[in-house]
Amino acid sequence: MYGVNGKKFRRQYKKSLSDFKDWHQKQHAEDWILYPKNLSEHLSLDEVALSQGELYTVLTSKQAKGKKGSIVAIIKGTKSEETIDKLLKIDRKLRLKVKEVTLDMAGSMKLVAKRCFSNAVQVVDRFHVQKLAAEAVQEIRVKYRWEAIDSENEILKQAKEKKAKPEIQVFSNGDTPKQLLARSRYLLYKSREKWTESQGERAEILFNEYPDLEKAYNLSDKLRKIYNQNTLKSVAMLKLAHWFKDVEESGFKSFSTLKNTITNHYNDILNYFERRSTNASAESFNSKIKQFRMQLRGVKDKVFFLFRLSKIFA
Repeated sequence: MYGVNGKKFRRQYKKSLSDFKDWHQKQHAEDWILYPKNLSEHLSLDEVALSQGELYTVLTSKQAKGKKGSIVAIIKGTKSEETIDKLLKIDRKLRLKVKEVTLDMAGSMKLVAKRCFSNAVQVVDRFHVQKLAAEAVQEIRVKYRWEAIDSENEILKQAKEKKAKPEIQVFSNGDTPKQLLARSRYLLYKSREKWTESQGERAEILFNEYPDLEKAYNLSDKLRKIYNQNTLKSVAMLKLAHWFKDVEESGFKSFSTLKNTITNHYNDILNYFERRSTNASAESFNSKIKQFRMQLRGVKDKVFFLFRLSKIFA
């Protein structure tokens, strides 16, 4: 529009217009950047891929609500010892003021939170737990889908050999068993109240044909409702105990594995019911990084990319 070459302008911005060359964290930015002044009482700890799947540990402040002042630290890799070493550079008095850290169930993240923020309560993000429950349901659906595909292939093979028209079962909504199981993927992620009319019809057929899927869906839905209800920690403990019993009675291996996972992180999961804190702010910040990366059509210069992130979010 102004007769300025885009690449030339970008180069001029990097070398002259911005203060990138004088950035005080430039020397070590590819490995770590720290902004201790952004530390607040409530933090989120997560990981994000900056480029080519290379992971960075990101510590953000919830107080900033995804705006300026969000970034506390971005550290290359997910190894706990390296992350701890960099975070310990922050003054101890500031670190002791942190009251809560939300994170996922990764052992390395929990160790980082414990060593660096010893006064903080750890809260396992509810969405990571619910995601595992949803994946347990999907595992059963996928197993049935492969069986349906195998069955349909066999019917087509026999029909071809006999030179006859294949007789494939078609349900009242027009789905074949293979299509029914494929198209039911998204409705199994949602609660019954959010189903559309066609999804409700499909779910009724699905659960009539595959009762195990309904049982698994009900288990996942019950766990979701425990989280959704504004209950006290003691009440949540009781409801989880009932849910554990239902899981044992169901006999599903994937849900049994989920039950053991919840047991291993029991106290940190229950801490959610104190303030109902989630890691949503971290996930939101990660999506902003990804959108920023897409606008730039990838990351060639990581240091300059982190500098621009810092200008906006630190």
